[in-house]
Amino acid sequence: MAAFNKFNDFVEQLCKGVHDLDGTHTIKVMLTNTAPVATNSVKADLTEITAGNGYTAGGTATTPTLSESSGTAKLVLTDVVFTASGGSIGPFRYIVVYNDTATSDNLIGYADYGSSVTLNDTETFTTDFDASNGVLTVA
Repeated sequence: MAAFNKFNDFVEQLCKGVHDLDGTHTIKVMLTNTAPVATNSVKADLTEITAGNGYTAGGTATTPTLSESSGTAKLVLTDVVFTASGGSIGPFRYIVVYNDTATSDNLIGYADYGSSVTLNDTETFTTDFDASNGVLTVA
């Protein structure tokens, strides 16, 4: 997967207890073709691609797993697969991870795939989160 970038506000919100990343909050992956910036803080700051043809508004849930070793916490997310059905999905360039349980749909981070992607009918796109190193660590 492309490099994962955290949103600046995520750090403060994590310390304030907004995010419960051990599996009790619903963490989702959504698609956008508009570049996120580090200062974005909530889902409403971004423009999501149009829902339809296999893409659901708000994106798709992923399963978070949080572990700790020697004082470093690691967040691992299950891969999300988007499949175009009945037409195309996109274009999109960025995948955004956010907390759908948090009242304001607080943002966690995003990845830039470098160029826009359009899925034609029956094509798939897998987020391919790093299962070994996780998407982020907190030390």
